[in-house]
Amino acid sequence: MPTGSTVFVDTNVLLYAQDPRHPDKQRDAAQWLRWCWQAQAGRVSSQVLHELYVNLRRVAPSLLPEQAREVVRRYRGWRSWQVDEATVDHAWALQDETAYSYWDCLMIAAAMQQGCRYLLTEDLQHQHQIAELTIVNPFKATPADLGLMA
Repeated sequence: MPTGSTVFVDTNVLLYAQDPRHPDKQRDAAQWLRWCWQAQAGRVSSQVLHELYVNLRRVAPSLLPEQAREVVRRYRGWRSWQVDEATVDHAWALQDETAYSYWDCLMIAAAMQQGCRYLLTEDLQHQHQIAELTIVNPFKATPADLGLMA
């Protein structure tokens, strides 16, 4: 893996990997997540993990609470960033600079504070750069497209 190629993964990507209703997106999200696990490059924040649990319970009501919790526990292994006061202050500054939503800026701030090179999300503009962080839509680019595959 190229140095500094860590990838912050948005909740929507984690959800699509679990959602058989969208087979193309499920496949693409799963490909990215496999790469993140293999390269030990995946990163999330406490915000993403909270959103993942709530949304798993909403979009997959047949999933037992313990099953949803196990999915969340699995991603804790990605050095989950704990959103703190510094992260919130950074998010506010980003919000003023970018006009993105507070929630998106909180995610961007957590990615930046972890030194991530990429932010994997479908919710922001593909290939947009914020400082050293590049936004990547996982349904428009693969790890190989970014030169991340060995």
